[in-house]
Amino acid sequence: MSGLVKLADPLALGSVTIRNRVFLAPMSGVTDEAFRRRAHAHGAGLVVSEMVASGELARGRLDSGRRVRHSGLPVHMVQLAGREAGHMAEAARIAEAEGADIIDINMGCPAKKVTGGYSGSALMRDPDHALTLIDAVVGAVDVPVTLKMRLGWDETALNAPPSPRRAEQAGVRMITVHGRTRCQFYKGRADWRAIARVKAAITVPLVANGDVGIPADAAAALELSGADAVMIGRASYGAPWAPGDIARAAGSSAGNAAPARGRDLADYVVSHYEDMLSLYGTESGLRQARKHLGWYIDRHAPELPAGLRATIMTEHDTGRVIAGLREAFMPGADVQQEQAAA
Repeated sequence: MSGLVKLADPLALGSVTIRNRVFLAPMSGVTDEAFRRRAHAHGAGLVVSEMVASGELARGRLDSGRRVRHSGLPVHMVQLAGREAGHMAEAARIAEAEGADIIDINMGCPAKKVTGGYSGSALMRDPDHALTLIDAVVGAVDVPVTLKMRLGWDETALNAPPSPRRAEQAGVRMITVHGRTRCQFYKGRADWRAIARVKAAITVPLVANGDVGIPADAAAALELSGADAVMIGRASYGAPWAPGDIARAAGSSAGNAAPARGRDLADYVVSHYEDMLSLYGTESGLRQARKHLGWYIDRHAPELPAGLRATIMTEHDTGRVIAGLREAFMPGADVQQEQAAA
């Protein structure tokens, strides 16, 4: 897969240098600080915050503030969503003050609660208004501003590439395109060939997103789209190492390989669980962690007995959850040895 080689190269956005070209997508409720730290440790070139609602951040909402908080990683990238230029500008200033090195504008989220508020991919229905938000953010900060979008709202409104071209003219420094329309949500296959039309219309770096999960996917996406980088989303559920695996397949030396099955994987999942409890507090952390635990089970222990899965997913006693995780991911002999040692 020689086409992967360029993904190991650094990418410069102004004064910011990204160590390779395999990125973790911003995903609301997923890419919190605990998850981003893991993806970075495994070699992802760039990790992005969860989507932050600009109006809530501008009004000082605690949860939004947590999402913007600097994680201590070399490049801190914050994604903002909204529909009001004033809120977007103020949120961008707050994010920059919190140490954001890059601000990303969300024009791609297909969720109804986002598009219902005329944010996310709903902005692709009104490119002129979207441009006012881009202008506001670019004018509010000194750090590079990027944009994430879809191919359009639906098949009758495929406004890529005109929207990316206008975004570049407004000062956007990199553009990510998910190869689906909003109305497709995540159905069908991402159209990497359609992303190539955006590449032909812009000069800033282009990132291909959608259905990239393994090195072969990345190689095909690059070939068909002509993109400069790739972004990994749902393929990282239960596998924060997925972007790093692709980067290393391309030749990057950054990061650690995935944990080996057995004791290493059990320790890894338990550590992730404990980090989420620390990040959110026990009560909220229990709820926030369950989707991640479910993804780990679905990916790495799909034959788990229903009773054990139920214990892991519903138990409020953290000690019993941790014991369940070790039983789920460790071979029987290892579990017995650990129980005896305890």
